[in-house]
Amino acid sequence: MRKGGLLPWLYIGPTLLILAFFLVYPALNTVYLSLFDKRSENFVGLDNYVWTLTSKEMLTAFRNNVLWLVLFTALTVSLGLIFAVLLDRVRYEPVAKSIIFLPMAISFVGAGVIWKFMYAFRPANVPQIGLLNAILQNFTNLDPIGWLVNKTTNNLALIVVGIWIWTGFCMVILSAAYKGIPKELIEAARVDGANEWQIFWRMTLPMMKPTIAVVATTMVINVLKVFDVVYVMTNGAFGTEVIANRMYKEMFHYRSFGRASAIAVILLLAIIPVMLVNIRRFREQEAIR
Repeated sequence: MRKGGLLPWLYIGPTLLILAFFLVYPALNTVYLSLFDKRSENFVGLDNYVWTLTSKEMLTAFRNNVLWLVLFTALTVSLGLIFAVLLDRVRYEPVAKSIIFLPMAISFVGAGVIWKFMYAFRPANVPQIGLLNAILQNFTNLDPIGWLVNKTTNNLALIVVGIWIWTGFCMVILSAAYKGIPKELIEAARVDGANEWQIFWRMTLPMMKPTIAVVATTMVINVLKVFDVVYVMTNGAFGTEVIANRMYKEMFHYRSFGRASAIAVILLLAIIPVMLVNIRRFREQEAIR
């Protein structure tokens, strides 16, 4: 009896120790550091959290992350679903899906560099090296736009890069779920007189909801910690700051360990509810099975 109770711990013990050392301890240490000043010498209590929730820089970062959260999540999941359904009907499906998925093979830093050239801006009446401004100047006679310096367009321009990268991932996952729908049900609906639009909204979409929820959750987590694209393309300038980039600046530019730790804790707290919802959904699905 004693051996039966001890044996499982011998198997999972090393894993628990690794998780505690690399996940639990760093998280607790970060919370501890967030209560001290920039040099981790003097206890300041919640001052770092007050600064995080009230400073102009962080309020801008929160606003931009909300914008990313809404547009990025909605468009990546929606476009991924559209591509998954439409490309299932064409003969060149593997080629088309490979092209859409290709940006995932590029590093996010590399994607940022590519799109920085796409958005490159020069004054009017000067040859444009950026593709978008070259099109505007040569085919529409419009003045070139400073996509990354114009506060009206720069956040949207960065979000487009994120969508370009992640839509292929959403498409692949949703395509697998779509192909898992029994074809007999769809054929039966067609025999009963349902058109393609009705089949999509009343059959396909409800049956894919669990997968859509998982993909959306993944996109939410990714967007809360978005960093690479913003760092490479603007480094948070011109009102494009995001939470993770601000944390990086406080840690490595200003050497303010307390503020950086407070931002990290807030970011962790923002992600935990999303993870709990996802875990609850998995348990409900397992109970149904």
